[in-house]
Amino acid sequence: MTALPVIAADLAAMAVLVFGLYFPRHRRADLVAAFLGINVGVLAVATVLANSTVSAGLGLGLFGVLSIIRLRSDEITQHEIAYYFASLALGLIFGMSPSLTPLVAGLVALILVVLAVADSHMIFGRFRSQQIQLDRAVTDPSDLRDALADRLGARILSTRILKVDFVNDLTLVDVRFRAR
Repeated sequence: MTALPVIAADLAAMAVLVFGLYFPRHRRADLVAAFLGINVGVLAVATVLANSTVSAGLGLGLFGVLSIIRLRSDEITQHEIAYYFASLALGLIFGMSPSLTPLVAGLVALILVVLAVADSHMIFGRFRSQQIQLDRAVTDPSDLRDALADRLGARILSTRILKVDFVNDLTLVDVRFRAR
């Protein structure tokens, strides 16, 4: 179990990255599960590879398989990417392990627990991210926040204007908010 300190350090670093840096700045709860799921999946597969007798070429080829996920796809949500990646990682871990060792069982449990916690509605269930089109052209940030707060009945965390159409009197905005 010499991998435990490295696994603990990775989880601590990811906690700082995701909960200390990313989420407070960008407020996208859907990406929390994706970041943690992909990190733990890669960590688990790399740990199994490091503790097996397979060649480096096979290891690199397996990571090539993991790269088939398109992170910019509109057809699959960020939460679904995390589950998709976790399912690939689980298949690779079990497929490369000749027996169910405590390391393999622990890594599989780690993937499942991290996704269960990161995708829990108890943690980020009230945080939302949505694109909204308003029926008036709004360029003032304060007016925009007030209009969105009234329409959504929520606390607005951040906004980003995507498009203002003065001819048709429309505003397209990406809004991050916390539902009441």
